[in-house]
Amino acid sequence: MATQAEAASPYDRIGGSDVLRRITDRFYDLMDSDPAYKALRAMHAADLAPMRESLPGFLSGWCGGPRQWFEANPGKCMMSMHKPFPITHKTAGQWADCMARAIADAAPDNREIADAMTDVLARMAKGMALD
Repeated sequence: MATQAEAASPYDRIGGSDVLRRITDRFYDLMDSDPAYKALRAMHAADLAPMRESLPGFLSGWCGGPRQWFEANPGKCMMSMHKPFPITHKTAGQWADCMARAIADAAPDNREIADAMTDVLARMAKGMALD
């Protein structure tokens, strides 16, 4: 029989929508303010508000939580949505580093799931590189 922790979704284990919102806000704050992410920031629109609203919904469904983002964007995934952008190894690495910092700074209680999320998102970002 599975324990409660084993049965909980990654969404529940990471801390739900509040933690995903903290991760997203920290991610975009870092990207907007840290010169280490200059190339990554340059790929984004001047107004990050739409992305700040979209990313937590994607992460929610991706982690096994509410799937409103996927229902509102049928047939879309991060790979297909980013295909038009010239993502390089450099910008993919910046994205992965920025997200790793955001997850660490949001300090989810469950470090195991936070580390797993960091790893999977980094691999996904780096898999989008065109060069």
